[in-house]
Amino acid sequence: MTTAARLPVHDLSPAAAAFRADVLRGLGARRKRIPSKYFYDAEGSRLFDRICALDEYYPTRAELAIMEAHAPAMAAALGPDVVLVEYGSGSSVKTRLLLDALDRPAAYLPVDISREHLLAAAGRIATDYPGLAVVPVVADFTRPFPVPDGAPGGKRRVVYFPGSTIGNFRPAQARRLLRDMARLAGRGGAVLLGVDLKKDPAVLHGAYNDAAGVTAAFNRNVLVRINRELGADFRPQRFFHHAFYTPGRGRIEMHLVSRADQTVHLGEDAIRFPEGESILTEYSYKYTVRDGRALAIRSGLHPRQVWVDDGRRFSVHFLNVA
Repeated sequence: MTTAARLPVHDLSPAAAAFRADVLRGLGARRKRIPSKYFYDAEGSRLFDRICALDEYYPTRAELAIMEAHAPAMAAALGPDVVLVEYGSGSSVKTRLLLDALDRPAAYLPVDISREHLLAAAGRIATDYPGLAVVPVVADFTRPFPVPDGAPGGKRRVVYFPGSTIGNFRPAQARRLLRDMARLAGRGGAVLLGVDLKKDPAVLHGAYNDAAGVTAAFNRNVLVRINRELGADFRPQRFFHHAFYTPGRGRIEMHLVSRADQTVHLGEDAIRFPEGESILTEYSYKYTVRDGRALAIRSGLHPRQVWVDDGRRFSVHFLNVA
C-alpha cells in the first residue's frame, strides 16, 4: 500500500452538478466566463507545474527565493507546534522550505480541488516527513469548508496561501476569502499570504504568453475537461489563448477567443460563439506592498511583517488573526 493510500483523506470535492451549473451560468452570461478553479483537473495541474518551471514565469522563482531567504524568520514568527493548512497546495514545493524551518509542526493539511494531484503530493510529504501528521482535504477552498474532525489541534492554526492565487479574485471576493481564512485559523491564528507585485507590463505579458505555448495549452485544457466530464462538444483548437495586462485595473485577463462562428452543445443547451467572442477564464490582480497590506486590513487581518525578493517582484505577508 502506498503512503498516499494510507492517509486519512477528507473528500469535500464539489459534485459534478455544481461544475455543470457553474459552467452553464458562466457561458450564459452577457460576458462569457468559466471559473478559474476548474483549470485544475489532473492534466491542468500537471500543465501548471510546467508553467511554474518556465523562464518567463517569474512568480515561482521569486517566491522560492523569498522562502529560501526568510523561512526561518517566518517560522519564528509563527511559533512552535502549528497546524499548517495550505490552500491550493498543488505540488507543495514551497511548503517544504517552511516545514523544514518550523519548530515541531503538529500537522499539515493540504487543501486542493484536484484529488489526484493532491494525494500524490501529500503522499510525498508524508513519506519525507514521517513524524508529521498529513491530512489531505479535497475541497473547493473558494467556499468555506470545515477542518476535519480528529485533525491534530496544535497550539496555533496557520493558513498558508502561497503563489499568486489571491490575485485570481476580484478585490471584494479576495476580502471574503481572507475573512474565511481568518475564521478557519481562529482566534490567535495567522495567515501567510503570497501576493504578486505590480511591475513592468512587458514582464507580466511574457509570464502569461510563454513562447512554448504551455499557458495556452493550460487555458484550453479547461474545455477538454468540460467535454470529458460534462459531455460538451467543444473543439478546443477553435479557440485561441489571449492574455493581456490592464494597468488601470492592475490585472492580467486571460481569455479563450473563438476563431469562427460556432455553436457548442452541453446536453440540451446550445451555446453560440460569434467569431471573436471570448470566454474569460482568469483574472490575476497585481498589488503593491501597500495595497496588499490594505487588502489584509480591510479583511479584518492584522499585518505584522512582509518579505519581498531582491527584484521586488513578489511578496509574502504575515498576518495575524485577532
